[in-house]
Order: sequence, then C-alpha cells, then structure tokens
Amino acid sequence: MKLSRILCNPLLSGVASGPALVTSQPICFWGGLDPKTGTITERDHELKGQNVAGTVFVFPTGKGSSTTSAILLESVRCGTAPAAIVNLKTEPILVIGAIIAEKLYDRVIPIVDTPERDPIKVIKSGEWVEVNASETQGWIQLRK
Repeated sequence: MKLSRILCNPLLSGVASGPALVTSQPICFWGGLDPKTGTITERDHELKGQNVAGTVFVFPTGKGSSTTSAILLESVRCGTAPAAIVNLKTEPILVIGAIIAEKLYDRVIPIVDTPERDPIKVIKSGEWVEVNASETQGWIQLRK
C-alpha cells in the first residue's frame, strides 16, 4: 500500500529507492562513517555498527566537518554510499561531496531536506522508501 508523499526541498537532483536507515541523531561523517565498508563507526551513535550502503539514509543533520564531502566521495568510490539522503536540514558540505561524486564517478545520490513532515517520526528503518529530487518539488514516499 502506498502512503502519501512527504514534500521536501530537492538539493541534488535524482531518483532513488531503497530500505530506510533512520536515526534521530545527527551524524559526523568524519570519524563516524567508514567509507570502505559503509559502516557507521561514530562512538555512542544509536546506529553504530549498521551499514548505510544502498539505503535511503534519513538523519536530521550532519555534525560538521569539512571532510564530510571527502568521506561521502570515498564511500561512492568504494561502492558503500547511501542510495539517497533525507535530512531535516542538510549541510552544504554534504551536497558538495555528492556533486563531486556525480562528476567523478557518474553516481547520483539524490538529497532532499526541509520536509513538510518529520520523516524520522514517520519512517522506520528497513521500510522501503522512494526519493525523488528531480522535480521542482521533491518528495519522499514510503511503500509498505
């Protein structure tokens, strides 16, 4: 059964789907994500030990580091990047990493933020999610 769409701001154009990986905690990509494996390594993070590869990674925002873009880029090179990213508020440095990944590796990671409803409260890890950042009004949609 299809649930209603959650409209959001498209930041990096593309369409992707995959199982959701959801956290209510911000994450630092530098020291918090192993780009070789896609495993979350951030100490004391609720998702520590889980893998972002191929997921629709839903998290509120990053915890700043200028190397966020490098870690995302390396995860794309290693084939361990998320399929899409959904944030409440996206750090520009994350988008830069995804833009460079598209240019260097021809891999698109759609990114959306500022959703009309909090997806962290609506989507559970493991549920199948579609992300469309290719339209003027982006959206995410859960499939059950």
